[in-house]
Order: sequence, then structure tokens, then C-alpha cells
Amino acid sequence: MSIEEMDKEQLIDQLAQPELAREMIPALQKMPVVEVGELLEDLDDAQILEILPGFTPEQQGLILSEFDVPRQYDLFELADRRWFAQAFEHMYSESRADLFQMMEPEDQASILPYISKVIREDVIRLSSYPPETAGGIMSTDFATVLEDMTCEQAIAKVRTDAPSKRMVYYVYVVDKDMRMTGFITLKNLIMAAPSTPVREAMHEDYAFALTDEDRESVAGKIEKYDLVAIPVLNHRGQLVGIVTHDEAIEVIRAEHTEDLEKFMGIVPGKDDLDYEQTTAWGHFRKRIFWLLLLAVVGLISGLIIHRFENALEALLILALYMPMIADTGGNAGSQAATVVIRAMALGQINPRKWLFVLWKELRISLLLAVCLGLVAFGKVLFLSWETDIPALYNLTNVALVISVALTIQVIPSTLIGAGLPVLVKRLGGDPAIAASPAITTLVDITGLLIYFGMAVWFLGLS
Repeated sequence: MSIEEMDKEQLIDQLAQPELAREMIPALQKMPVVEVGELLEDLDDAQILEILPGFTPEQQGLILSEFDVPRQYDLFELADRRWFAQAFEHMYSESRADLFQMMEPEDQASILPYISKVIREDVIRLSSYPPETAGGIMSTDFATVLEDMTCEQAIAKVRTDAPSKRMVYYVYVVDKDMRMTGFITLKNLIMAAPSTPVREAMHEDYAFALTDEDRESVAGKIEKYDLVAIPVLNHRGQLVGIVTHDEAIEVIRAEHTEDLEKFMGIVPGKDDLDYEQTTAWGHFRKRIFWLLLLAVVGLISGLIIHRFENALEALLILALYMPMIADTGGNAGSQAATVVIRAMALGQINPRKWLFVLWKELRISLLLAVCLGLVAFGKVLFLSWETDIPALYNLTNVALVISVALTIQVIPSTLIGAGLPVLVKRLGGDPAIAASPAITTLVDITGLLIYFGMAVWFLGLS
């Protein structure tokens, strides 16, 4: 059976056997690097290190770049330093920097002697930028030409620079001090007459990022302007790197993961590990803080129920519909929070529009409240028509109180869900932190107060 006829599981089984793996290397060399990386990441570290030497150093570097940084570091610790340094030199520049930043100082010192001076200077410089900035995710794999060159001379220089195939679409135009003056696409460079000056064919209007700009902002620019890559400049206007669209995708994915964790009350970890790589203790540490905090705050709900214990004893049916009140309020608040946080993340609204947001959510909540209140009224009548109710009360009145309480509950729940993230953002915090668990707890408290308040007021309970 040829390698093309095998599915992923069969390929992995074959690669796990050293003799078969060596026979498969010529076929693997013809596959896209990303597919080879996907196959090898399911093997043990030792098995990967037996297979990689069958590839050229350039292929080894590209394959290593496909692994996540913790896996790269595990392979580095097991591998011979001299051999690993060859593959390290051919990794994508941003991947090299990420791995170098993760290394302990003694590990960095152990590999630097085997790396060429150019690569050594490049990785040290890139590693000096904070990982959350444009400088921390940029690549130095790009081509530049001088503005006073002809297009023919520029093409020759691009060949000399020899950037990787994924970077060659944009060619950046700089002056003699590396200050960026524009860019030209490879298509325009080839189509222009050889004698045409670059400055006449280049685009002078361009989007760029600064080295200390937040990486999420950089990814947003790439998405907004539909770029393959965006140039990164220092504060003197000099071109120092680029951020590619695939790096922007990774940033967006990481930010979404972080927001989702915060939204569910999980403390984001410092290490970029997936579910399988994170230990049970690691998961525990990420989850326990908010659960404990909200459990303490949730004691207020218990105090409210205890305060109205006599009302529950007098009319037990009220206890049956407490979960409905709490769940409806929590769902309304979480929905509003999700919509508002997403709108802020996409730049559709900002904290200065808080009155607009609250006014719009108020109108939405009124419509939702009427619909849900009518459903609740019918639900109580349908489900509880056989329930024993004290002679002082009747089912219709009880159903009306429950439905009115739910109707009122939806309105503040929606406003809390929409307003709390906006308030947190306005105060300079992360709106995702104020999302689902915190909102649910607050809504539970307000819901119980409304529920029992309505019961005491309309039904004369104490």
C-alpha cells in the first residue's frame, strides 16, 4: 500500500516503527511540511528524533516550526545540541524567538555557540521584545529594496535576499537608513518595465504596526485591511520585521481562547498548553479561584432564601419554580454579555457608547420579558394544576405572581449582562472577566429578591 492510500492512523502506526519509518521518508519529503508536522506530533519525542535526521536541515527546521513551543522545547532537551542547532537555524524566525524565550539561560548558552552569527543576532534581538507585542510575534523573513533602484535591480536584490516563499508577496521599499517609504507587490515589480524606478511603481500609503503595539491590535489591522503581512516599524520609522497573516490567526485564536476561559471563570495560564498537556493540578489552579470567590458571594442567595423561609413553608409551590427564575435570568444576562463582549472585540462599540448599549438592551429585554412571562404563566398552570395549594390562594394568582416576577427579572438581568462588561472595559479591565459566572451569581441574587418580593407583596406572605 502506498503512502497516498493510507489514512492518518495507518501512517502514524508505520512511522512508530523505525525500520518502516526510514522507508517512508522519501515519500514524506514530497508532502507539505504542515502535513508532516501533523503526523509526527502524534509520535513520542524519541521517535520524532529518529525520523527527523532523514530530512534536510531546512526541512527539519520547517517541521519543527509546526510544533507548539513546549513540544519544541521537549525535543531540544533530548536532542544533540549541534544537530538541533542546524535545524534551529532553518526554523521560521518568529518560531526561533519563541523557543529561545522559553529556554533557561543555561539552555540558551548551550546552543548559541553552534549558531551562525547572523542567526544568533537575529534570535537575540527578536527575543528581547515582550511576547504580547508586535515585536514579540514579528518575523525578520522579508525582502527590501531601495527606493532609488530600478525594478530590474530590485528583482535582482529580492533574489539575493531569498526570503521564504510565504513572505515574498510584498517587497518593502526603504531608504539607506532602513526607514520605510512604501511597498511594492511582487506582481507589480515583475510587470513594470525593467528601467522603471521603484519609487514610481511603489505604494506610498500603507498600514503598519509599531514594535511595542499590542499583538491583538496588529492582528486586527491585518484582518481589517486584508493583508498577507504587515510591516513592523520602530519609533524612528525603520523597518525591523513583519507580522504575517498566519501569525495573526494564531494571535486571534489565542485571544479567543483566553477570552473564553475568562468568560467561564477560568484563570488563563501562562503556558500555551492544550487540554492534554495541562496537568490535573494545572486545570485545578486555573478553575478554583473564581469558583471559590463566587461560592462565597453565592452565600447571599442562601441568606435570602433563609429570610423568606416562612413564605416557602406557607406556599411550597414557590420552591418548585425558583430554578426557572434563576435559569431564565442567568441565560438572559449571559446572552447580553456575549453579544456586547463580541461587539466590543470586533470594534463595533466602545465604552463611550454605554448609554446606547443600555438603551438598546432595555428595549430588547422588554420584548423578551413579555414573551417569557407569558410562557411562564402557561407553564405554571399546565404543570401545577394538580398541586395542593392552601385555601387562601389559588393557582391563577400564584401563576401570575411567578410570571410577573420572571418578567421583571429578565430586564435587570439583561441590563447587568450588557452593562457590567462595558463598565469593566471603561475602568480599564478585561470585559470577559465580568462575564458568565459573575453575571450568573449577581442575577441569582437579584432574581431571588424580585421573586420573594413579589410573593410577599401580592400574596401577603411574610
